[in-house]
Amino acid sequence: MSQKEDENGQPWADAGTRQYLERFSDNIVGHGFTLPTRLTRLKDMSLLSCYEQQLKAEKKSEHTSRSYFIAARKFLGTSIPNEGELSIDDVESMSMIEGVGHIDPNNGRLDIWLQSISHLKPSTVNARLAAISHLLKWLGHTVPDWVVRPQRSKRLPRTLTHQELGNLIQVCRQSENPLAEVIVVVLLETGLRVGELCGLDRIDIDYQDMSANVWSGKGDKDRRVLFTKRSKDVLEKWLRHRSTRSGKNDKALFLNSRGHRLTQRNVQKMMDSLADDAGILRSRLTPHTLRHNFATGLLERGADIVSIQRLLGHADISSTRVYLDITDQTLREVYRRAQETDLFGDIE
Repeated sequence: MSQKEDENGQPWADAGTRQYLERFSDNIVGHGFTLPTRLTRLKDMSLLSCYEQQLKAEKKSEHTSRSYFIAARKFLGTSIPNEGELSIDDVESMSMIEGVGHIDPNNGRLDIWLQSISHLKPSTVNARLAAISHLLKWLGHTVPDWVVRPQRSKRLPRTLTHQELGNLIQVCRQSENPLAEVIVVVLLETGLRVGELCGLDRIDIDYQDMSANVWSGKGDKDRRVLFTKRSKDVLEKWLRHRSTRSGKNDKALFLNSRGHRLTQRNVQKMMDSLADDAGILRSRLTPHTLRHNFATGLLERGADIVSIQRLLGHADISSTRVYLDITDQTLREVYRRAQETDLFGDIE
């Protein structure tokens, strides 16, 4: 039986096959797209360079900006059928007007790129999808409905036990590193993210009110965090030592040994050293672990979930509710310990 032909004498294909073939047609891939009006003046400039500036303009954190930029470069370098392999120079020299058609979500490039990262952990896939979604929307595209983020298994935030916290505080007090005690105490009392901690300037601290202003936190949101006399004391102690460092940054509250603003890497290296001295696994002691301890501590002492959301700077309260599950675990442990004593021994 001969294959059916269309009116032009070409082999006939059903509607689904036609649609698939059209997606990869040389007649439409990369053509017919224009930049959003706000970007037309940049049409001949390097897409990656412009995107890098856009991330800075949005005040994304250093970590987020780097992750988004790397994901964008990898996506732009993904080749589709009948397209030669793209070199790094090809990607970096691609203009804005070339790029808007190049990343058309319907030309197959997004499909191939998604397949290339499908073996990664759901959290990693979601992070890279967030980056590419941001790039697509910036260039005026709509993220297709068929792009679905993989579901992550629910994992409770890790916290330190009371014994581990006690060991950590003791080690901090004995440490020769003048930053050890102040960093740990401030993180435990304020719930700051490590990026927010490193970004503090001296002018941000109100010692009389015992509060600190956090400017452009995650999601570019400003907020105020509170602390107690314990933090005030260790901060004032640090300031006395800070004056002895040949500071190349007069604004920053925390300086590393070279006099530069403290970095997130500096903080984690210090945490690793403290973990070793306190007998805690390095994987269990991070700045974010102390943030989790701050949140669960507030819940255990009766704070309401909305207040904790504001103190943590969560945009969505669902991010805060995860701590309710941790507190439930704590209650169960308290209950089990209490039941180790036979309450009915004398009655029976």
